[in-house]
Amino acid sequence: MPSSAAIRQQIESDFQHRYPSALTPAARTIRETAATGITEIDNLLNGGLPVGAISEITGRVSSGRTTIALSFLARRTQDGNVCAWIDANDALDPESAAANGISLKHLLWVRCRTSIVGKSSPAIQHSHNEINQHWTRLDQSILASDLLLQAGGFAAIVLDLADEAIEHGSRIPLATWFRFKQAADRTRCSLVVLGKTAYAQSSAAVVLECLPGRMDTASGTVVRGYSYSARLGRERLSPLASLNRKPSATSWSSQAPWDREKRA
Repeated sequence: MPSSAAIRQQIESDFQHRYPSALTPAARTIRETAATGITEIDNLLNGGLPVGAISEITGRVSSGRTTIALSFLARRTQDGNVCAWIDANDALDPESAAANGISLKHLLWVRCRTSIVGKSSPAIQHSHNEINQHWTRLDQSILASDLLLQAGGFAAIVLDLADEAIEHGSRIPLATWFRFKQAADRTRCSLVVLGKTAYAQSSAAVVLECLPGRMDTASGTVVRGYSYSARLGRERLSPLASLNRKPSATSWSSQAPWDREKRA
């Protein structure tokens, strides 16, 4: 009676030409990355954020997450690439974005706002707004992300959920993140999600956890810059060269635009 190994070998031999993809392991390749422009972060990520994948940058207020995203888009737009910032809570400051080096003519800014349909008393409107405004804006931001990812043509898209409550962001279906992952891979777009915590789970290739540091001031009143730290929460599809290395955390500093111009 033939052994199980012999039977398996016979089956694979008979079907290898009919179904080669099912029986042939995919070759491991070094993933493509795009630099963030912050040396310490790029070293931590082996070159930068992955292209054609989802990256999540998490942390609380003033932890450096938005600074990393702005620096990343600055590099991409300065190279002539079209990018998008999907602003779930209408919080982006274009002047700050330009001061950080983003080419605004290469940036699509999607501003999500709350609108109340129909007429009602001020008290009812206020109650309606309190209950639904986060979900309305969140729904708009998810729909906009879906449309832009499926359309293609964007080198990078930032989905800014930084001001969303964790309980709202956590209710985004995993099927949505999986669809975003597939679309990002197909269009070679870097989807960067900003949030208080990670939402995409296994669909994210990289999770970067940011922590606030100290403030650098001049004369006690003028802010000259900030220092931060970042930790690699998860990194899937790591480059082959990184398998034997690896600091999992780093510290870095950001100089205020007005002080940067003064010192230049």
